[in-house]
Amino acid sequence: MKPFRKHRAKVMPLNRVNVDTDQIIPKQFLKRIERTGYGDFLFHDWRQDPDFEINRPQHKGAEILVTGKNFGCGSSREHAAWALNDHGFRVVIAPSFADIFHSNAGKNGILLVTLPDDQVELLLERASTIDDYHLDVSLEDHTIHDDHGFSATFAIDPFRRYCLLEGLDDIGLTLRHSDALDKFEQQHDAAFWVAPRPSHNPQETAQA
Repeated sequence: MKPFRKHRAKVMPLNRVNVDTDQIIPKQFLKRIERTGYGDFLFHDWRQDPDFEINRPQHKGAEILVTGKNFGCGSSREHAAWALNDHGFRVVIAPSFADIFHSNAGKNGILLVTLPDDQVELLLERASTIDDYHLDVSLEDHTIHDDHGFSATFAIDPFRRYCLLEGLDDIGLTLRHSDALDKFEQQHDAAFWVAPRPSHNPQETAQA
């Protein structure tokens, strides 16, 4: 997983509330066994409208998504985070997120930032009206700012912050202890082959 420290990128607004995971990545695209390739199907149903935000030339290359409350609700599919990540989004800003999506996003290197409604509304307006609108997001000091006077701070769980800063998913967290795991396996193997194994034969047990 790629570490996240500071990121400056173009912003795409999605002024909708309760965006569920079936809209983020519809169920018919969940048959793939890889984590890649989902970005082409992100918001598939909505993007059939040529005027949908992701189709607009001014939002091409956006890596920060600003959207409404309860983003990521619905089913618990991790594919929603995979699709956002594969498309290129590194940050999603909203007033609130669904709990399971919040966990899945963090484990896939996406920073979720929760801001008050009025601040999100301001960012949505600026991203919709200002050409080439960018935000600077710093996980190191918990800040967001733009080039037009906006500045805000955000809170994040310390453990999730640590994982994002270090680029650690669940596998990466486990591999930090690889030396200890190898030592345990070696000791376990040695003990298994040296120590007598208990018998499961009732007659042998009775004779003993």
